[in-house]
Amino acid sequence: MKNLKKFSLLTLFAALMVFMAACGGASTDKTEGKDTTTKTEAKKELSGSLSISGSSAMQPLVAAAAEEFMNQNPKVDIQVQAGGSGTGLSQVAEGSVQIGNSDVFAEEKEGIPADKLVDHKVAVVGITAAVNPKVGIKDISKEDLIKVFTGKITNWKELGGKDQKIVLVNRPDSSGTRAVFNKLALDGATPAEGITEDSSNTVKKIINETDGAIGYLAFSYFTDDKVTPLSIDGIKATDENVQTGKFPVWAYEHSYTKGEPTELAKAFLDFMMSDDIQNNLLKQQGYLPVTKMKVERDAKGNQKNL
Repeated sequence: MKNLKKFSLLTLFAALMVFMAACGGASTDKTEGKDTTTKTEAKKELSGSLSISGSSAMQPLVAAAAEEFMNQNPKVDIQVQAGGSGTGLSQVAEGSVQIGNSDVFAEEKEGIPADKLVDHKVAVVGITAAVNPKVGIKDISKEDLIKVFTGKITNWKELGGKDQKIVLVNRPDSSGTRAVFNKLALDGATPAEGITEDSSNTVKKIINETDGAIGYLAFSYFTDDKVTPLSIDGIKATDENVQTGKFPVWAYEHSYTKGEPTELAKAFLDFMMSDDIQNNLLKQQGYLPVTKMKVERDAKGNQKNL
C-alpha cells in the first residue's frame, strides 16, 4: 500500500510538472507572438512642420507634392515659399528653413557654404525663352537670342516678326532660372536692362500682357497658350530633347538640406523620389524625372552621356 501511495504521488507530481511546463510554454509563445505582431504592425506616425523656400520654377512641383504628402500624413504641415534659388540656398544655410530649393548647384552661388549643404536632385527642368504670342516668331538662333537680350536687336521685325519694339523681362540676380538661362542660352552674356520680376508666375503674366515682350520660363509654366516658348537653333523645347541632351538649356532641380535631413525632411524627400511622384506628378507639372535622363551635368556645366 505504501508503495502504491508513493507511486501515485510521484505520478501526480510528474503530471503537475508537465502541465506547468506546458502552460509556461504556451504563455511564452503567446507573449512572443503578441510582441512580434506589435512590432510588425507598428508604424510611426509623422508629425511636425516643414519650411521650404527657394526656386520659383520648382514651387509648383514641390507645392503639389507637399499637398499629397500632407493628405497622407494629416499631422504634418508643409509651407512652400518661392523667392528664388539664392534665397532658398541662403535660408537653408542659415537654418531658417529645412529645405532650400535651387535651379543651380550651391557651388555656383557666391557666399553659399556649399560644403555644409547636402544636395538632393529631385527633378530636371527645361528652360527656354518665352514671347508674347503676337510677336510672330517661334524659333530663334542662339546668336540672335543673345543679341536680343543684350540689346543689339531691339525690334522683332529684324527677326521676321512684327514691327514691334522688344521688351525684355528678366529675373533678379538671385534667380536660379536666370543663372541657368544666362549661362546656357546666352553663353554667359549679361542681359540689358529691362523689367525685372521676382516670380516666374509674374514674368509669365507680364509677357502675356505686354506686346513685344520676351522673357524666359521653365517648361512647367507652358501649360496654356498665354505665352509662346521658342525653339533654339531649330531644336524644340521638349522633354525628349532635354533628356537626350539635344536641347541645351536645362537644369537639375535641387532640394538642399543643411547637413543630413531631419526625419521629417528625409521622409518628404524620399516621397519626392518615389515612383508615384517621379513617374506621374512630375509629368503633370511639366518636369522630368532624374532617372529618365540620358545625359548628366556637373556644377561647372560639363555634360556627358550616361
